[in-house]
Amino acid sequence: MMKKSKLIALLKKDLKDEHAAVIRYLVHGWLEGEDTPLGANLLSRSREEMWHMHWLGMIIGQLGGEPDLTPAPYPYDPTNRITIFKSYVEYEEKLIPHYNGEAELVDDPHIKRVLQREAWESAIHARKFQRILEKLRPEEADGVPGGERKLPKEFLDMLQNEVIKKYNEMLQHMRHSWVFQKKDIIGWQLMDQAMEKMKQLAHFAEDIAENGIPPQFKTGKIDTSKSINRALTKAVKDVSISYENHLKLKQDSEIKKHPGLIINLDLTIQQEKYQADEIEDII
Repeated sequence: MMKKSKLIALLKKDLKDEHAAVIRYLVHGWLEGEDTPLGANLLSRSREEMWHMHWLGMIIGQLGGEPDLTPAPYPYDPTNRITIFKSYVEYEEKLIPHYNGEAELVDDPHIKRVLQREAWESAIHARKFQRILEKLRPEEADGVPGGERKLPKEFLDMLQNEVIKKYNEMLQHMRHSWVFQKKDIIGWQLMDQAMEKMKQLAHFAEDIAENGIPPQFKTGKIDTSKSINRALTKAVKDVSISYENHLKLKQDSEIKKHPGLIINLDLTIQQEKYQADEIEDII
């Protein structure tokens, strides 16, 4: 029987690998454009990788471990779409024997099933990426994702800063949802909050990607408090600060030139007020 500490360490490494896949497919999907067949396909894969990440995080939390929310590197060749998708096929194919091998080492039926599922879903992903490779048109195959920059660099830097902040808020809620999952329904309520952050992040990331720049995901300091009251109090403070900052951001002269971004910002502001009230109720 595998020691719990070894099992947690194994799962934490898997979590980092799935986290890397989420980011890679999200960024590529946004660069292709979410309204294109390639972009929609990649965003669909990223959502499935989010589930992989969530299952692993839940198990780590159930075992009493602390999730490692730093993504692993995702090795890929960015020369053109052919080399990019070949890298994706190779990445997913390597995970099949990896997860099946881990499944053989564990006794817990649920963990074994999750690892086996990670394996066969990775096999499906590899097949889907291979199918994309085979269907690429010549002009797509030789090209790379991304368009031309139209927005000012300073404005894009500001949007990138918003992506990083929302990404870290999302990770924080995910961590709390896994670690505090035994606290009645609080774990699920916090995961809802994390998904809201993901949507808010996308509002800014899509505009960055439309200008041919890959949105950056930088992991900051994650609160690893074992006190749920302290964790939630900090969460309220963080979302309240974001709410006030976004109210000010609405007055930015460059923001006002982009009606679509204004709509998304209005949605984000309303969601943040809702989130702060919800977390206050939980406390």
